[in-house]
Amino acid sequence: MSKRILALLLFALALPPGHAAPPAVELAGDAPDSHTVRRGDTLWGIAGMFLKQPWRWPEIWRLNREQIANPHRIYPGQVVILDRDAEGGPRLKLGQPLKLQPKVYDQPLEQAIPSIPQQAIEPFLTRPMVVDAQFNELAPKIIATDENRVYLGAGDKAYATGIKQSFKRWQVYRPAKPIKDPDSGEILGNEAVYLGDATLLQEGEPATLQVVRATMEIGKGDRLLPAEVPTVISYIPHAPEQPIQGRVIGIQSGVAMAGRHSVVMLNRGKKDGLEPGHVLALYRSGPAVNLREGQVVSTYNLPDERYGLTFVFRVFERVAYALVMNSERPVVMLDRVRTP
Repeated sequence: MSKRILALLLFALALPPGHAAPPAVELAGDAPDSHTVRRGDTLWGIAGMFLKQPWRWPEIWRLNREQIANPHRIYPGQVVILDRDAEGGPRLKLGQPLKLQPKVYDQPLEQAIPSIPQQAIEPFLTRPMVVDAQFNELAPKIIATDENRVYLGAGDKAYATGIKQSFKRWQVYRPAKPIKDPDSGEILGNEAVYLGDATLLQEGEPATLQVVRATMEIGKGDRLLPAEVPTVISYIPHAPEQPIQGRVIGIQSGVAMAGRHSVVMLNRGKKDGLEPGHVLALYRSGPAVNLREGQVVSTYNLPDERYGLTFVFRVFERVAYALVMNSERPVVMLDRVRTP
């Protein structure tokens, strides 16, 4: 039995009962024979050179474990080669760098390339965004500003009440507002908008802080939370094992439309089966059109149009945040997401 057939059998046995095997992976029409990894590359971006569905890169690397033991350990300078197995199926393997260099260390000095652009999502990994219902009542809040300023910027002082923990670094948030589901009308949670960072200068009641970074206006009544330590997460992209349908209910940075590498909020979360790494397709609802024939007017709803992909990177109970990976048109509020 060939290695490919054995791998496919093992993959099929690992599928949940009643879950059909995915269609075969398709190569991109202009797939190169090889690619030398550069700084700034991502696993998604490299896979997009070889595959029509770049989020399925773990499948063709998983069939070749002896060549790529861990897809999250690929470094600049390495060469990714498109190969074929005995049955003609595609697989990727690592070749030797184009320029051989003396090796006097055990581990590569370069940082392994990430799955998706880390800089695009890193700010959202340490900001809670979705908070509990008691946030506005229990979180420390700014009660006064230095020299009675209306808004604070970097370098300005603020005075806050309710700080009972001696954390040095704090994050500033607008008071949370309910997140409403556009279809059911349910409250899915409460969102607190991040405003900036502050450093605790002096404990007390009130305590004294200094704003070190402001992305939006900071003033009286804004809330505070201890800053979290940034963490780097390796994501393995995959489709949800069950059908999921939802909507875009928020676009970060307060803009009306989103594009590639923008962050959007979805009205689905852990309760609906979403998890970090899930890939969902973006759809624009088809418009209703009228056709008049004599005295009769008929109305038809045109089919939804798929136009992009999102990558779920942070999940709460009822909502999730996703990164727009590619989009043929702007993403707008209430666009739909589905299992690809």
